[in-house]
Amino acid sequence: MPKWSVKTEFSFDAAHYIKDYDGPCGRMHGHTYRVRVEATTSQLRASEFCPHPVMVADFRTLRWAKKDMLKGGLDHCVLNDVLPEDYETTAEMIAQYIYEKTKRSLPEGIQLKVAVSETPNSWVEYEDD
Repeated sequence: MPKWSVKTEFSFDAAHYIKDYDGPCGRMHGHTYRVRVEATTSQLRASEFCPHPVMVADFRTLRWAKKDMLKGGLDHCVLNDVLPEDYETTAEMIAQYIYEKTKRSLPEGIQLKVAVSETPNSWVEYEDD
């Protein structure tokens, strides 16, 4: 059976603080977040932007989070104000949030993996079976 994977990487700038964190991360500060999204499937599909079944997922759909906050993305926001109340703003929870919001915009049958970095040397990955 054939299998295709698309991968995209992008960044966005945002501020956050980790509630009740004993240390500097408990204070408001900012990061340039790096995000990697990987989508895999065995069936090509059409997208919101292309009516022909020729892609795994449209890169524009996978990179929604890099849009300005006022246009539905996460760029230049305070993550504590944007993420749902039950999400803390750790890299782990940001990856889960991006995964879940991206997954809702994709057709069934596409496997998804999201990685988020707050610093050049530290990444977290999130995927769900």
